[in-house]
Amino acid sequence: MISDVYFSPLRASGPDESKASRVRQLFEAAGFGDLIGEGDLTAVKLHFGERGNDTYVSPTFIRQVVEMVKKSGGRPFLTDTATLYGGSRKNAVSHILTAIEHGFDYSVAGAPLVIADGLRGGNYVEVEIGKKHLQTVKIAGDVAAADSMIVVSHFKGHGMAGFGGAIKNLGMGCAPPSGKADQHFASKPAVEEVRCIGCGRCVRICPKSAIILDDGKARIDPEKCAGCGACLGLCQEGALDLDWDAMPIFIERVAEYAFGAVEAMGGMVGFFNFVINVTPECDCVPWSDAPIVPDVGILASKDPVAIDAASLDLVNAQRGVVDSALKSHFGEGEEKFRGVWPKVDGRRQISYGEEIGLGSSKYRLIEI
Repeated sequence: MISDVYFSPLRASGPDESKASRVRQLFEAAGFGDLIGEGDLTAVKLHFGERGNDTYVSPTFIRQVVEMVKKSGGRPFLTDTATLYGGSRKNAVSHILTAIEHGFDYSVAGAPLVIADGLRGGNYVEVEIGKKHLQTVKIAGDVAAADSMIVVSHFKGHGMAGFGGAIKNLGMGCAPPSGKADQHFASKPAVEEVRCIGCGRCVRICPKSAIILDDGKARIDPEKCAGCGACLGLCQEGALDLDWDAMPIFIERVAEYAFGAVEAMGGMVGFFNFVINVTPECDCVPWSDAPIVPDVGILASKDPVAIDAASLDLVNAQRGVVDSALKSHFGEGEEKFRGVWPKVDGRRQISYGEEIGLGSSKYRLIEI
């Protein structure tokens, strides 16, 4: 099967070619209005960005999605779920405050904020999927309760998945913390003792109190560790690392959760990918590094696998930005995210997503 993916480049010479106009045009071209019934409670699933991050999808663009949902008869709400690690989005109160600080209040975005898994991440439903790793998945209750959903993703790098787009926004983003832990099951860090200086920074940051100092060295209790990775970027000595051989299992679990999110919605889901500010890391980190390629454009599709495949191909077609996080793979056609995260094969999201019936890796790119 070949899926349609609609693409808008960023060159503009008039008001009909502004990015805001392009979002509305893509919504119509992709047929998202067909997903939304009169009076539907429609989730607009996005990532509000961790406090300190500034490359999340702008609320100016989200407003265009909201207005198109309303035009289609829906009643939109903006939503996301609690994080597994600490930070500014670990509960609904902190999460909403962060979203408002980043411009996602009603006066700008035009829709209310609903943190879909409740005050402390305990609101979810079990969805049966019967896949290789997981028989059931936990999907945020207010995502599952919605009638339809538009998933808006910032396409960028990710240290454990290679890249983050529609599949990761679905799989990780629609899961409560316990569901995120299901996905991180295979990605727990280990301590390289010869490098550890016993500074205790990892002990203080761990949200599960899984790390202690024992005889001047960090020790991780694997039974308590959720695999969230919060400690990894904090260790200045490089004493903490992941089992990279297990990353394909992590990626497959993310894809299985993505399948469960679409299943919970009865397939009534549309996808935007903003291939703008293609940073090396996820918007979960409290900073934004320089982009690794020039801005590309905006994509829309009803197929999460196809839109990620198209986004990845468009990123790889660019020349890499010198003096960015890219260490290799600068040439046109080279795998850019491998130039940042050489141990991670992000394409496994696409191949496994296709394997489990989430979507198609084959696509028809239609420029508007």
